[in-house]
Formats: sequence, structure tokens, C-alpha cells
Amino acid sequence: MWKKYIKPYRKEAITGFGFKLIEAFFELMVPLIVADIIDNGIGNSDTNYIIKMGALMFFLTFAGYGCALVCQYFASKTSQGFGTYLRNDMYKAINAFDYEEIDNIGTPSLITRMSNDIVQIQLAVAMIIRLCSRGPFLIIGSLVMAFRINFQMALIFMLCAPLIALTIYMVMFKSLPLYTNIQKQLDHVALICRENLSGIRVIRAFSKQQYERKRFHEATSKQKDEQIGVGKISALLNPFTNIIVNCGIMLVLYVGAIKVNVGTLTQGEIVALINYMNSILLAMIAFANTILILIKASACYKRVNAILNIQPTIIGGNETNGVSDAPLVRFDHVSFNYHNAKAIEDVSFTIDQGETIGIIGGTGSGKTTLVNLIGRFYEVSSGQIYIKDKPIQNYTLESLREMMGFVPQQAVLFSGTVRKNICWGKQDATDEEIDEALQLAQASFVYDLSEGIDTYINQDGHNLSGGQRQRLTIARALVKKPELLILDDSASALDFATDAALRKSLASLDQTTIIVSQRVSSLMHADKILVLSHGQLVGMGNHQQLMKDCLIYQEIVHSQLSKEVA
Repeated sequence: MWKKYIKPYRKEAITGFGFKLIEAFFELMVPLIVADIIDNGIGNSDTNYIIKMGALMFFLTFAGYGCALVCQYFASKTSQGFGTYLRNDMYKAINAFDYEEIDNIGTPSLITRMSNDIVQIQLAVAMIIRLCSRGPFLIIGSLVMAFRINFQMALIFMLCAPLIALTIYMVMFKSLPLYTNIQKQLDHVALICRENLSGIRVIRAFSKQQYERKRFHEATSKQKDEQIGVGKISALLNPFTNIIVNCGIMLVLYVGAIKVNVGTLTQGEIVALINYMNSILLAMIAFANTILILIKASACYKRVNAILNIQPTIIGGNETNGVSDAPLVRFDHVSFNYHNAKAIEDVSFTIDQGETIGIIGGTGSGKTTLVNLIGRFYEVSSGQIYIKDKPIQNYTLESLREMMGFVPQQAVLFSGTVRKNICWGKQDATDEEIDEALQLAQASFVYDLSEGIDTYINQDGHNLSGGQRQRLTIARALVKKPELLILDDSASALDFATDAALRKSLASLDQTTIIVSQRVSSLMHADKILVLSHGQLVGMGNHQQLMKDCLIYQEIVHSQLSKEVA
């Protein structure tokens, strides 16, 4: 996966990598210069030589600092670009998911993966360029320099290096599964936050603030405990590497002192060897911390990659919408299972063009599921749906949904102006078309707002009432003049007078309309009414026919209307 996203920035990544190696090379030269100053400058009391070599040290340090800044710039540019491309692809993948896939993964988890997980991966990319190049180069370079100074002393380095590597491996082995659990717990915390923020009115209405605080505290406490647990393991890394390297320095001093006494090693070389040992220590610590970041990123990578590897089960065909005299919609023995439970079972009916269809039934009878199948938001388990006598799978998803104006149960508006929300259905809608849609949807209240159709709507439309939000979503569907208008219980927040006026205006339109409602009065005028019960179609016909033949419909009618009205 990473090759695809690093490719557009490979020049920047290589440049940053190269400048970091140059910085490390300059750093390796410094101990040799220090040794030379001690042995030749101080040893011979040559002040000019000391000044000259000191200036060279200053130049190497300053040049190394400049290389580090260049590397930092290119590493940041690469990691941010990497994350942007990855986040865009992840967003594209999520938008291609079916409703069922989104339900299975959960919205909080998807948000966490797009935000926190990708940030961790971005950090890992930057650290790979900045430290993963420098660390190994310094370690290997220090070993080479140690062998160049004295072979026997370098064996001490060779003894320390595997012990440090073993320590890093043990920490990695223990930490990786724990970081995976931490990310999952973060999903749970995000879920509770989302529920609290979206349901704040309900929580306060039932005085459940204390309960929700306790629930949030338990979730964050669990995450804290897991973070502390993995932190304790990670905290062992630096002390253990310090102990190993300091023991190595002590051994270098002991053996080096003996060799200085016998004249096989100089004082400057001892200082150089200690500096190289310290370089290995610092490089190992930096490399170990980078390893910890990579461990976190590895856990996040698996979660992000799992999203990118999901293949949508609903794939559109190649055909687009065309003119036809065939029935607009036909269900042929359609069944649908949701989480191994029957939602729709063996349903068959036909909707002709220009008809008004009502769908009624008790709670959980499958009304919303039925209309979601028409838009292929879910795929049928068995049977077939035909649009204009063609299997629904033949149409591209864009053309299929373009012919529909869908108004869901929950009125969803987006932050922005009224105009911007209504033009979702048709981007180039004129003021006349917007006005017509608002009048048909009984949403003329818009003109009483402070700035009319340019009035700003808050997130989720919280500065509007429920009925106002519903009418604006209906106007949004009407402005595109769809062939099939689907109103999924979208007038539940309207008073009876407004509901009646809305039905009257919709009846004047020459288009196919499906009205899902719990109110008999909202659909008794329909050409055909479908009565659902536990996912089965138990009645079909107009109001008069169903009053004679369908017992369930009669019960619904009598529970809402007087016998005279019915």
C-alpha cells in the first residue's frame, strides 16, 4: 500500500534520506577530529592546530545542522502528502461502501481510522526518513570506525550491539498486540463521544448526565490502563539500552587504560571510542523510539488497510436511464435478510409510471428496507427487482439514483445556506426552480428567515425545527424533478394541515411517488397501498379495496380514524 502513496513524493523522500545520511557522516567525523586535537594539538601544545581543527569541527556541526533542517522539510512534505493521498483514498473507499458495511464497521471506528490512525502512519513515514536512515548508518559507521581505530576494542562494540537489538525485539514483540487493543478502545471512546454529542438533548431530558459521565470515565480509564501497561513495557527500552551501552563504555575505559599504558592506544583514540559508543547509544535510543512509533503505525496500518481492502458488494452495471413505457418498478419474489434475520420475505408488486404508491405497516414491518432496496442501498438476498423491465443490477449506481428523489426518515441537512442544501439535487438550479420546489414542499417559511434562501443553516439544521428540516429535504428532492419520488415517513413532524397541503401539491405533479407513512390520512388517496407485516406483503390495493379485504389495514385505519371517516 505505502509504495502507491509514497511514489508522488519519492524525490522528496530520497532527498531527505540523503541529507540525513550526510548529517550522520559529518557526525561520524567529529570523534576522529576530537582524537586528533587531543593527540596532536594538545599533546604537542599546538594552539594553531587546535584552532584550525576546532573550526573544522564547528563547520561540520553547522553543516550537519543545515542538512538536518533540509531533511526535516522534505520528510514533513513527504509524510503530509502521503497522508493526504491515503486519507482521500480511504474517504473514497468509505463512500463506496454499502449501508451494511458501514453498519458493520461503525461510524466512530471509521472516523478514528481516518483521523488518528492516519496521523500515526504519517508520523511513521516522517520518522523513517529522519531517523531510520540516520540510526543504522551511525551504528554501522561507529562500528566501522571502532574497527579502524582498534580491532580488539571494536569487539566490545560487537558484544553490545546484539544485546541492544535483542532488547528492542523483545519490546516490539510485547508491545504490538497491545497497541492494536488500544486503537480498538479508542474506537469505543469515540463511539461514546458521538452518542453523547448527538444525543445531548435526550441525555439532559432524562437527567442521565451522571450515568454518561460514568460510562465515559470507565471507557477512558480502560484506555488509560492499557496505555500505562504498554508504556511500562516501552519504558524498559531506554534503561536497558543505557545499561548495556554504559557497561560497554566502562569496559572500553578499563581495557583502553591498559592499552594506553602499554602504548598500543592513544588517549585521543580512547575518547573517540567513547564518543562512538555514545553515538551508538543515542542512535539506538532514537532508533528504539522510532521502532515504537512504527509499532503503533503498524497497528494503525492494519486497520486502515482493512478498510481499503473491503470490496463493495454492490457494483453498478453499464446501462443508463432511458425512456420506456414499461412499469417503472417491479418486485419479483424479493427477499432480504439483515444480519441473518428476515427483513423482507417473498414480496412481489408492480409500480406503473405516474402512480402514487402508499406503504404502511407496523414498526419493524420492513417499510424502510423495502424502499432502500429500490435505490440499491442494500442488495436483495433472493428474487429480482426490475426498473423499466431491466434488472436493477444492469444500471450504473449513478443513473439509478439520479432518477430518484429520496427523502429519508431522518431529515439530514448540511452546514451551509438554504440555497446550497436545496441545490444538492440540482447544482445549477435557478431561483425560479428553487422557489417552485419550496412552494411544493410547503417550505415558504424560508422567505421569512433573516436572509431568505441565503440564510445559513447550522450543522444538522439545529437552528430549524423538525418540521422545517423535513420540508427542506422534500424541496431538495423535488428540485431535481425525479422520475420516482420516495418519501420515507418524511412528513411525521408536520401538522395535519401542512401534511394535507403537501399531499395536495404532490398530487398535482405528473411523477411516480412512493409514500411511506404511519398515518393512514397521508396515503389513503394513493392509487395503490402496500400493507406490510413482519416483512411480508399482506395486502395490496386502494383504500376501499383494502377496507374490504385486509384485516391488518382495517385495524390500522380504525385505530387512527373514526368509522365515519374510514
